[in-house]
Amino acid sequence: MITTSDFKTGMTIIYNGDPCVILDFQHVKPGKGQAFVRTKLRNYRTGSTVEYSFNAGVKVEQALIEKRKMQYSYSSGDTYCFMDLETWEQLDIPAEQMKWEANFILEGMEIEIVMYGSEVLGINIPEKVALEVVESAPAVAGNTATNATKEVKLETGWVVRVPLFIDQGEKIIVTTFDGKYSSRA
Repeated sequence: MITTSDFKTGMTIIYNGDPCVILDFQHVKPGKGQAFVRTKLRNYRTGSTVEYSFNAGVKVEQALIEKRKMQYSYSSGDTYCFMDLETWEQLDIPAEQMKWEANFILEGMEIEIVMYGSEVLGINIPEKVALEVVESAPAVAGNTATNATKEVKLETGWVVRVPLFIDQGEKIIVTTFDGKYSSRA
C-alpha cells in the first residue's frame, strides 16, 4: 500500500479494481478544507482516461505491472504467439487485443509484453519500424509539381502514403503511433 504523497507520474495503482497508470497528478491545498491530490489515470484494461481526486494521505494499492521482452514467433488466425527469450515459454495473445499493433510486427521482432500477474494487458511496440514495400504503383512522369504521394502496401499488409520515389522492394521507416511514412530505411 502507498499513500497519495508517494504518487509519481508513470506509477501504477489499483483504481476501482483495475490496474491504472498515473498520467498526471497535482497536490492541492485549498485555503479552506482538506488537501487533496488531483490525478489523471489511464486504465490498462480499457485504455480509457479518467480524472479522480484522492483525499490527501489516503492509502492506495500499488499495481505490480511486469514488462517482459518476448520475440514474436507467428500468428495463427485468431492468436499471436510470442516466446520468452530466457525461459523459451510461449504466450498466445488474442488477435482482437492487438488490432493496431499487428500492422507493424514481423516474425522474429522483439516486443515488450505488459502483464499484470498472469493477465496480458497489451504490448509495447517500437516507436518506429522498418518495413519492406511489397506493392507499389509506378510514379507518373511530370506529377511532381507538388508534394505528390502514392499508396504502397507493406509486408505486414499495412497500406501507407509515401513519396513517389519509393519503389517496390525498398525498406521504409513507419511511425507506429500514427502508421505514417517517416523516411527511407
